[in-house]
Amino acid sequence: MKLKVFYDRENKEKTIELDGNMSVKDLLEKMNINPITVIVSKNDNIILEDEKLNDKDDIKIISVISGG
Repeated sequence: MKLKVFYDRENKEKTIELDGNMSVKDLLEKMNINPITVIVSKNDNIILEDEKLNDKDDIKIISVISGG
């Protein structure tokens, strides 16, 4: 399965290949991204890390910034 993934920290879009029946959590692990530090959207809808991904999904990974 091929996904278009935009990660704001890298400020670029890339295509990532995954095995079928993978979740957001699997994608984040493959990209070495801590799921607590980001919000993920699929086809412009915010999703949870257990959401399954489909071929040709448009994924955006946005970093969460906290401060004090």
